[in-house]
Amino acid sequence: MHDIRMVREQAAALRDGMRRRGALDQLEPVIARLEALDRERRQTIQTVEEKKAARNAASQEVGRRKKAGEDASELQAQTRTLGEEIAGLEASLTETEAAIQKGLYDIPNVTLPTVPAGDETHNTVVRSWGTPRAADGVKPHWEVGEALKLLDLPRGAKISGSGFIVFRSAGARLVRALMNLMLDLHTREHGYEELWVPVVVNRAAMTGTGQLPKFEEDMYALTDDQGFLIPTAEVPVTNLYGGEILDAAQLPMALTAYSPCFRREAGAAGKDTRGLLRVHEFDKVELVRYCRPEDGAAQLELLTGHAEAVLQKLGLPYRVVLLAAGDTGFSSAMTYDLEVFAPGVGKWLEVSSCSVFTDYQARRANIRFRAAPGEKPQFVYTLNGSALAFPRVIAALLEHYQQPDGSVVVPEALRSYVGADSLR
Repeated sequence: MHDIRMVREQAAALRDGMRRRGALDQLEPVIARLEALDRERRQTIQTVEEKKAARNAASQEVGRRKKAGEDASELQAQTRTLGEEIAGLEASLTETEAAIQKGLYDIPNVTLPTVPAGDETHNTVVRSWGTPRAADGVKPHWEVGEALKLLDLPRGAKISGSGFIVFRSAGARLVRALMNLMLDLHTREHGYEELWVPVVVNRAAMTGTGQLPKFEEDMYALTDDQGFLIPTAEVPVTNLYGGEILDAAQLPMALTAYSPCFRREAGAAGKDTRGLLRVHEFDKVELVRYCRPEDGAAQLELLTGHAEAVLQKLGLPYRVVLLAAGDTGFSSAMTYDLEVFAPGVGKWLEVSSCSVFTDYQARRANIRFRAAPGEKPQFVYTLNGSALAFPRVIAALLEHYQQPDGSVVVPEALRSYVGADSLR
């Protein structure tokens, strides 16, 4: 969320940020209304202060007259009228401030200057690792997974619906193996503290990280519409310190958590529905970092490197893509996508998005730090990234390591977790 001062004092920069996202035409009415509401708010505050000063002066005069035995009935009526007018203005002010809050929630973050302007056609590959396998003769992962009895797609659909997966036998062990590998790597080698978090969060937590109100239709809400199944562990982990003030010595803070994730993805109906490419429930290990504002760029590179390390251990060829402003997530100021190549479907598959959010999420969730004793608290910068999301990683593993006899080689880093060197 932006501070209203940005609308007031940096309107040109805000409009340029929305223009770079390709969203200015849509958001110009929102920005213009916020400017008008801010003027109205400040004028109302000034009027309230003037009327309170007049009431105070009148009250003092009432006291003087009563003490002197003079008639004060007219002034008493005036103070009552002023009180009623003040109450009405304060009620109006409350409504104006609520409208400002709602408008600020509707405006995405401003991307950093290093982010290319434009839509996804302006995304840039900044580096790559490994050599993608040729697609000749490679079967798609759903055929391999079903032949090896790793996946049971029909029964997943039967018990839960389209987009829900049952993993069986070695497939289930593979899911558990990925979780253990990733958590062990991030805690033992990358210095993250491991958390085990709830998969149900409240509306405030979803609002804090930017899922609400913008993307409510994509979320799985509980019947009271106040609790939600998490779309990512980013939500509970980022909000862990909501409303708190951290010591500077606690920064940078690095947290990691495994969780199942739930997304309706209402806008993606009919797209990539085969196999594991787009599902409504999936497993993921998430990385979250808090840092000082001046460290945001360096922390993004560090976090992205931690996600890349998983792919390197798995031996999966990948590329790092800097997203253009128009393809950058609503709350993000800069995002790298990690994409692995799946030869069976002939596609690069996104398995991670690593983002810095500047103070956008921290302002919503009110996460601050005090740089030194006695100094005014300021908002932290938040970052997060998938490291990694399991389904597409599994799809890439089944296709990249597929053998002519139908078996699949298990990468060395996973063998002790899976308990086998191949799936057959």
